[in-house]
Amino acid sequence: MTVSEGTVVSYAAGATTSTGRVVHVADAGEGRAAVVLDTTAFHPVDTAWPDQPADRGVLRAGGHEFSILDAVVGASPGPDGPLLFGRDVPVRTGTEGWTFVVAHVIGIGALSAAGISEGDPVEVEVDSAFRASLSAGHTACHLASLALDAALTDAWRKETLVDALGAPAFDALAIQESRILPDGSRDVYRIGKSLRRKGFDPAALDDLDALAARVDAQLASWIAAGGAVRIDSEGPALADRRTWVCELPGAEVRIPCGGTHVTSLSELTGVRVAFESTQVEGGLELVMTTTAERGARG
Repeated sequence: MTVSEGTVVSYAAGATTSTGRVVHVADAGEGRAAVVLDTTAFHPVDTAWPDQPADRGVLRAGGHEFSILDAVVGASPGPDGPLLFGRDVPVRTGTEGWTFVVAHVIGIGALSAAGISEGDPVEVEVDSAFRASLSAGHTACHLASLALDAALTDAWRKETLVDALGAPAFDALAIQESRILPDGSRDVYRIGKSLRRKGFDPAALDDLDALAARVDAQLASWIAAGGAVRIDSEGPALADRRTWVCELPGAEVRIPCGGTHVTSLSELTGVRVAFESTQVEGGLELVMTTTAERGARG
């Protein structure tokens, strides 16, 4: 069975509760069921770039409450195609010709007990504390990547791709994996022959403590300014393009992003980074761990 319209999502605007109707129910395997809704506040993990994990929360239907075990992106290639979920989706979210939905995964036993079926009204409630921690971590991740790019500006010997602030885009060119964590993130970079050919000098990474100090100093300046943060969206559907917008001193930064974020840097009291590196075949692996601190400023 297919779905004709994509899921409308409200998490980008900060919503943690929503009401909607069941569009489709499918067996998700391993004793679990995927419940697709017409609208949801629940943030799913993206298949192509799974940096931010799914929200935590509950689904209520028919007087019953069920823990949402996971939330993944589902997609259908057209009116005659199947509805695929999670890692079975072969295309990036937003690919033309495909319909994209949020699948809320619950235990199949719970589904049978409640008798949830298409057309039923449901409520979704997100764990707001967990969401807030991920939002802080995601905003801190973007800031840290920009501060890292700025700190490594002098390491480039050739003109190359630049980031949203005009600095050589080390983060975009070297990133291998990014994971948003509660109040932080972990980013893995690969410095090999390809990056060196683009003009990057690995000697810039010889003193990681000094690099962390430069990044932290830039982050402290930005956090102190307390700029506004928002998400601009081209539309309400899951597949619509979204952009993270942050006001920094002298600049408005715009980065494509489908995750959740704080609404102001004043919600953060600090962001710090730490680095570790490992020699790997053909080059160096650099790991940046980012920590965000939240709370009222004195």
